[in-house]
Amino acid sequence: MTSAPAPVASPQGTVVLLGGGADDLTLHLLAGLLPQRTAPIEILTAATAYQPDVTYAAYARVFRHLGCPQVGHLQVDDYHPADEPDTLARLQAAALVFITGGDQERLTERLLGTRFLEILSQRHRADVGFIVAGTSAGASALGAQMLVAGRGWRSLLGGGVEVIAGLGLLPDLLIDQHFIERSRYPRLMHAVLAHPALLGLGLAEETGLILRPGQPAEVFGTEVVVVVDVRHGVATNHATLAAGQPLSARGLRVDLLVAGDTLAMSG
Repeated sequence: MTSAPAPVASPQGTVVLLGGGADDLTLHLLAGLLPQRTAPIEILTAATAYQPDVTYAAYARVFRHLGCPQVGHLQVDDYHPADEPDTLARLQAAALVFITGGDQERLTERLLGTRFLEILSQRHRADVGFIVAGTSAGASALGAQMLVAGRGWRSLLGGGVEVIAGLGLLPDLLIDQHFIERSRYPRLMHAVLAHPALLGLGLAEETGLILRPGQPAEVFGTEVVVVVDVRHGVATNHATLAAGQPLSARGLRVDLLVAGDTLAMSG
């Protein structure tokens, strides 16, 4: 007799996602989630191409104003590989890793296949109280797949979007950011039709989700989280879509969630 596969344990860490824009509300939320304000925080600027040290300093200043004195800089770039021993030691000791915005492809280029990502993923799965947070590109990169191209109505044409592997901490999600402000509905719809096992999340600026272990995800912020769900099957021409041909689909489920609304991630 074949035994049933063991159930996959839910992650023990907390994830906070923000769609970009002003970070003040999120940083206050993160400071309140720490076990104590003196717990070590690390700012990961791998997505930030221009003056990452300035970006780090700006976030560190806000956290210190909130009573969090231990704020370090995980600087991962062409000159600072992710797997440097000091970087890995600080990652292992951090209570919170905050991933800044920029270009999500920079994140995956520098982190996929590294020991750094193994430790980050393991701590998210197993460390109670560990927090990973990302804003803008730092949020999008945490999903199984991530959108890196697609603009306007052309996103609904064959070849109109580009989706590549993300960091995979949230393996059931495909996340887009600056969603309302940049009119990204078409590209998220196309992306989830191309990856129908994933739940699509469109995060407006200054709005996001907090994912706590064993609880439904909860929306926070001032705008809207758009959820696109095709996991239960839709009628679509995606499988035979030629370049430049319009995409069709029926049966998509689209929800608009605001602060205080909750979302069960499982289908």
